[in-house]
Amino acid sequence: MAPSYSETLGRHSLIPSFLYSCPSPPQKKIEASSFAVPSPSEKRRIEMFSPAFYGACTIGGILSCGPTHTAVTPLDVVKCNIQIDPVKYKNTSTGFGVMFKEQGLRGFYRGWAPTLVGYGAQGAFKYGLYEYFKKYYSDIAGPEYATKYKTLIYLAGSASSELIADVALCPFEAVKVRVQTQPGFARGLADGLPKLVRTEGVSGLYKGIMPLWGRQVPYTMMKFASFENIVEMIYKHVISKPKYECSNSQQLGVSIVGGYMAGILCAVVSHPADNLVSFLNNSKGASVADAVKKLGLWGMFTRGLPLRILMVGTLTGAQWGIYDSFKVFVGLPTTGGVAPALPPPAA
Repeated sequence: MAPSYSETLGRHSLIPSFLYSCPSPPQKKIEASSFAVPSPSEKRRIEMFSPAFYGACTIGGILSCGPTHTAVTPLDVVKCNIQIDPVKYKNTSTGFGVMFKEQGLRGFYRGWAPTLVGYGAQGAFKYGLYEYFKKYYSDIAGPEYATKYKTLIYLAGSASSELIADVALCPFEAVKVRVQTQPGFARGLADGLPKLVRTEGVSGLYKGIMPLWGRQVPYTMMKFASFENIVEMIYKHVISKPKYECSNSQQLGVSIVGGYMAGILCAVVSHPADNLVSFLNNSKGASVADAVKKLGLWGMFTRGLPLRILMVGTLTGAQWGIYDSFKVFVGLPTTGGVAPALPPPAA
């Protein structure tokens, strides 16, 4: 007798299938030889948890993070300058006006190269390792507890991936902030990175790693956990039909909407640390205590926040749209969905 679906799945992983894909229609079968997920178009197949699977997620992360962060460079430039010099750049509207008057259109794209390279590298580790750690922690927990505590799985997986991703991002973030907020420091990545190493040593590249972790780890935990839960709620309470019955465009629309909503939460949670990163990377020899004293608690939570909400909400929605579009393109399901009920205990 051919092994059942549950037996086939169990040989490969204890992970509940909903953590990676929607429940399959009852009439569809999965071959016993491998746990492979048909693409929505059913033209391609990629084996789940294989090197190809993680490779696809890594490439999707690069495509979703590098270009999107680069596209919002003008917002980032103004935001960083508001954080560093609130007297000169009083708010978003005056910030854009001052920047355009002093530096022209070119000024809005300062730091685009370290942004593209740095956030591309970060996205590779963030998404690829999130998928890995999500499976790893689910295997440790087992099907029942992974289902019961799925949000903890999302939080642990995203935190683990971001800790590593920020090591790749930090040197480029240090160069980016200086290029954007210190006119004359450098034109971009090619001359900014060597100059920073010459003046501050290799340690200068990682001076902001702790504040960066403080900003990015809570941000990513909120980004992934809230997205997964928001998407699940949309399918349950808004669309009110199983994910597998939705078209590709509907599923990608859910990803974009869920991503934007998650991005708003991310911006609020990570904003104080974002102010710290900008301050420390712009002030040689400054400490966290100096930043808190200079900015004040209220300033840390509110300075530049409206612009960051606009930027991060747009970024996060676009990133999930691009990431899930790439997954669909290579034959994988979109991220998130409705969790099936646990099977009844054996008699």
